[in-house]
Amino acid sequence: MSLVSGTRPPASPPLTDQPPPESYDGTSPFPPDGPQRGRSGGERLYVMVTALIVALPFVALGLAGWLLWGRLVHPVDVLLFAVFYVVTGLGVTVGFHRGLTHGSYRAARPLRYALAVAGSMSFQGDVIGWVATHRRHHAFTDRPGDPHSPYRYGTRLRGQLRGLLHAHVGWLFRNEQTPAERYAPDLLADRDIRAVSRAFPMLCVLTLALPFGLGWAIGGSWLYGVTALLWAGIVRVALLQHVTWSVNSLCHMIGERPFRTRRHDRATNLWPLALLSFGESWHNLHHADPTSARHGVDRGQVDPSAAAIRLFERLGWVDDVRWPTRSRIAARRRS
Repeated sequence: MSLVSGTRPPASPPLTDQPPPESYDGTSPFPPDGPQRGRSGGERLYVMVTALIVALPFVALGLAGWLLWGRLVHPVDVLLFAVFYVVTGLGVTVGFHRGLTHGSYRAARPLRYALAVAGSMSFQGDVIGWVATHRRHHAFTDRPGDPHSPYRYGTRLRGQLRGLLHAHVGWLFRNEQTPAERYAPDLLADRDIRAVSRAFPMLCVLTLALPFGLGWAIGGSWLYGVTALLWAGIVRVALLQHVTWSVNSLCHMIGERPFRTRRHDRATNLWPLALLSFGESWHNLHHADPTSARHGVDRGQVDPSAAAIRLFERLGWVDDVRWPTRSRIAARRRS
């Protein structure tokens, strides 16, 4: 299998309508984005759909509790939950994040495409929009221009609590556009990735239809299909979403910072999320060295995403992997 010979993702250019870095003191609330205006019909629809995506899993969880009260969860539900969580989770971490956003490795075309599809089935947005937003986050981490910094409303207690909610889920309701032409031109030029991006609504349907169909087929009853839909479909989507959003919020407020990052960048390592996030919560090292294929570099730091990349490398499906070196780690470690 031949490997693609594409170039690395381009460096994210600054937004021209944001204040220069030296004008932000690191503690004040971010300045307003611009004049406030009423929401258009399209923006109202966006907010309604976002609210549905965020709230529906919790409704489903309540329904699941009601349906299964006094019963055991079917083994099929547990199996399908685990399989779909791992596949879609690695699609986000290995595909969307370490591969497409930061160019930590080069993937064979079929694997690049498959990971983009798997990540899209996580219900976290289309692949091009996801990558553009994350590159913008790195360009303006924890200062004006960052789309989901918990320091948006300042560093006082009230501002921090409001900022935590904003960084976790509130930013999704702002419908603040990040131009893909500026932040992800390489993906816009990729025919395969454009096709995956356009297919996002269909993939959202598929990520729920597959657990239902498999549950019914394996269990032999429509009830097995319904419970599989609830647990391996909607509840799985909810858990993965909130784990990802917790990296945006908690991993910029709570945890350790053994590595140096740029000015105002407060990314942290938060070990309780390491396994559920497939190693993404070793966030401090990631912000210290964004292109590194491994985020958990110290002893005992579990990083399943790095293990998956290593496996793909041994199978010959990826090459040019940017593994961290001792000297590179030492240069970024706080003295």
